[in-house]
Amino acid sequence: MTEKDNKMDTNNTSQPYLGGIFHGLATLLIGLKVTFIEFFTRKVTEEYPDNRDTLVISDRFRGTLYMPLDGNGKNKCTACGLCEMNCPNDTLHLETEMITDEETGKKRKVIRKYQYDLGSCMFCRLCVNVCPASAIAFETKFEHAVFNKDKLVKILNETGNK
Repeated sequence: MTEKDNKMDTNNTSQPYLGGIFHGLATLLIGLKVTFIEFFTRKVTEEYPDNRDTLVISDRFRGTLYMPLDGNGKNKCTACGLCEMNCPNDTLHLETEMITDEETGKKRKVIRKYQYDLGSCMFCRLCVNVCPASAIAFETKFEHAVFNKDKLVKILNETGNK
């Protein structure tokens, strides 16, 4: 290798070194710019639980599963079991029975017990999406802190539930 080739080699290595330094400084300045802008933007802090009365929760929030009632005050569940089959972690358990309808004389399936384990629910909404009768929905209630996880198991078709 000649002396001229040796000088070219050192020049080529020094230029990427300086370019790396300038690139590092440029990215540092971009990060500092973002930090500086965020430092002066107005912060929004929810002072929960002091603002429980004025707290606004989105309708899309998934807090607790419940069975809405129809105009007659009864739930709309047809006991098809699709919600139970589609639940990925076995949160829902249905107990059904066959009865004879007094008006038509036909046998039909009715729900006896609709059990929901809030503690194992992952709020995926698959049960709500597959329900053909729109018999279950999520509400925005979210305070479920308990000392005993057995209190998180709820019977949704009982009277007194929403």
